[in-house]
Amino acid sequence: MYIIGLEGTAHTLGIGILDEKGTVLANLMKTYRPKEGIHPREAANHHAKEFLPSLEEAFSTAGIDRDDIGLVAFSQGPGLGPCLRTVATGARALSLSLKVPLIGVNHCIAHIEIGRLTTDCDDPVLLYASGGNTQVIAFTRGRYRVFGETLDIGIGNMLDKFGRVHNIPFPGGPVIEKRAMKSDELIDLPYSVKGMDVSFSGILTAASNSKAPLNDLCFSLQETTFAMLTEVTERALAHTGKDEVLLGGGVVRNDRLREMVEIMAEERGAKAYAPPGPLCVDNGAMIGWTGYVMHEAGLKTPIAKSGVMQNFRTDEVDITWRR
Repeated sequence: MYIIGLEGTAHTLGIGILDEKGTVLANLMKTYRPKEGIHPREAANHHAKEFLPSLEEAFSTAGIDRDDIGLVAFSQGPGLGPCLRTVATGARALSLSLKVPLIGVNHCIAHIEIGRLTTDCDDPVLLYASGGNTQVIAFTRGRYRVFGETLDIGIGNMLDKFGRVHNIPFPGGPVIEKRAMKSDELIDLPYSVKGMDVSFSGILTAASNSKAPLNDLCFSLQETTFAMLTEVTERALAHTGKDEVLLGGGVVRNDRLREMVEIMAEERGAKAYAPPGPLCVDNGAMIGWTGYVMHEAGLKTPIAKSGVMQNFRTDEVDITWRR
């Protein structure tokens, strides 16, 4: 059976095609790139315009026909409402036209399942760091529980906002990473860890208002926020007794964040894992694979219950495919 996964939680339209063994045959990503922050309606219009051409390109890349598809999976949430609704509409239309099952997927959980598929980890603590989300997640008592999260904005959003202040184009993270490599001057910035949670608004304000050289600010911003993430991830490892850390989300493509988490894991006798780069960011393949494991566990999403959920919590889903 071939599975198609449709991702549309934010600025990326993702279309992935896989087989039942998890082999990725196509993983197309078309990204709306605003000059400033994401405008949800403009992003949704981008997804609507790109949907059919991207669908045809994905089928061509995979080397299969539409009639070969046996399951349609889509990102049901969390995310930006207009973007979610646009891609969900496409998913419903595809499911109905092909007469195949439809299944709605929690976007955050998809980052975990694609990591479990593509790495050697089995039962990890996930550090999920992306534009709109920052969470520490682990499986216990039948659900993926959130052990810590941001109390205000996601770390990727924070980096983008800082970038706009300094005329760094969207997305800001890659440019900030390059500039950080040119400095080793650590500027004192607010370090906000509250138990298992983190907060980024204070450090954003302080860094945005600072008159320090930009390279020094980029270095300090990374060192401080990544240390915060590493601390709460270590605390989750200690709390759960697990010995695996999985990285997910676009921000974890940053080499310095990976290095800090790997050092922490090694010092604890644990091991850190990360999927290949294209599977860290928002993508259709992770939606398709998660939809498949859910389908194999007997789950399905009737059209009447396929409405999107902007605030779809990770810990709302019963993980029936795991013990």
